[in-house]
Amino acid sequence: MSGAGGTGGGTGQFFLGLVLMCGGFYLLLNSVVVSSSFGLGTRLFGVVGYGITGGIVLIPLVIGIAMIFYNARNVLGWLLAICAFAALVFGVIASVNMSLRTMSAFELICILALAFGGLGLFLRSLRGAAREEAAAAPERRLRS
Repeated sequence: MSGAGGTGGGTGQFFLGLVLMCGGFYLLLNSVVVSSSFGLGTRLFGVVGYGITGGIVLIPLVIGIAMIFYNARNVLGWLLAICAFAALVFGVIASVNMSLRTMSAFELICILALAFGGLGLFLRSLRGAAREEAAAAPERRLRS
């Protein structure tokens, strides 16, 4: 019976690394604070020095939707609606701010050690499989 990655053993390292890595990255991502400054009056884009707000982006969206409801085959209506919707989604995503919550250096070092130590164990458990396959490849060619 072969272990993780087809190696003889390494299953314990594989699962220990996986658990440590998942726990560390969970704690790291749990420490990130996400906030947004999006609002209908908030500037999303700047065109030729003028700010385009979220409310202004809704105008072509509403016009496009009205054109689609009037005539579903109207290409201009679909283009207006899709482009305005894409601009609105892009503006919301662009207005997201991420920061790391306040924590001590010890907490951060422990989180990073868990995440990247687990990643190292996880990858080390898989490394043996690539070496064993490379060594076995010439033998397989000779048998064929």
